[in-house]
Amino acid sequence: MSRAERKRAHIEHALETGFVGGNGLDDVQFVHNSLPETSLSQTKLDTTIGELPLSSPIVINAMTGGGGQETKEINGALARACAKTNTALAVGSQMAALKDPNEKTTYETVRSNHPNGTIFANLGNEADVEQAKQAVEMIEADALQIHLNPIQELVMPEGDRDFTGTLTRLEQIVTKIEVPLIVKEVGFGLSYETVRQLHTIGVQTVDTGGRGGTNFSKIENKRRDNPLAFFDRWGLSTAVSLCEALEAMPKGDVIASGGIRGPEDIAKALALGASACGLAGQMLLVLKEEGEDGVVAWIEETINILRVIMTALGVSTIQELQQVPLVIQGNTKEWLLDREFWSNSYQRRTRLSI
Repeated sequence: MSRAERKRAHIEHALETGFVGGNGLDDVQFVHNSLPETSLSQTKLDTTIGELPLSSPIVINAMTGGGGQETKEINGALARACAKTNTALAVGSQMAALKDPNEKTTYETVRSNHPNGTIFANLGNEADVEQAKQAVEMIEADALQIHLNPIQELVMPEGDRDFTGTLTRLEQIVTKIEVPLIVKEVGFGLSYETVRQLHTIGVQTVDTGGRGGTNFSKIENKRRDNPLAFFDRWGLSTAVSLCEALEAMPKGDVIASGGIRGPEDIAKALALGASACGLAGQMLLVLKEEGEDGVVAWIEETINILRVIMTALGVSTIQELQQVPLVIQGNTKEWLLDREFWSNSYQRRTRLSI
């Protein structure tokens, strides 16, 4: 199977598979505020990822490209929707275009349809510095995502089997490219240990890519004669990965992704400490069922509801939302306790003495 055919198969299988399991955010509950002392009109959703300003915490995360006309149309439609809503957008891995220049247009369409927006380039962890620079230049990117996907590669019949030298390559990219580097997972979550290693080489922004969204083990297992089914249950949930990443890198920026379903999930992830939230599978489904206008409507409605949630909690900014009291229960609490990352600080936030 060619790389382009595999890209198209990933899209089909992602739509068929849908979200698998929970993202852990159902374990997170807001403490009700009966005295909000704020107004819907006062809410502001602007945030930052490092030095990159975003008009809202929504990022349409890496999805596709390199699969011919079908993937070009998907990226073009997403880019136009993002342009209408001033939303950040990431492309899928550009290695296909670096190996076959005919595939460049499937990525370049993003910049041509979103000329003034925030766009993330994307490559796999096998990329070197020169390839990183080419990917950024190809779409005039504002940041570069490098994705870590060892489980997907191991399950993929024709995938990589050698992951040596990854940290060294990442360190070289951090120091030699002119845009911020975002290191992300693709559905199995970043652990405390991984984020600590990344932080020691200069990485300031990570994307959790936690379990709960598109399951690339299930997708690749569909293409195997002897499925490695145990990997379908592998990894850290989005809520757990977010907490572990923040513990490892408290002064960095963490993007929460992995099965983010809507405004309530976004609000909870931001309240846990995320700077922004990435959505991929949800947006692909909306695009498939409702088209480009449906993506615009979904983003606008999500932003409106997020403002309503913030108003109910008595906060006007993302920074204030990150300080509201929370209660964490269930499997997420048990995991954090077992890993000795549990803290009662979420419950103690803004507690008043009466």
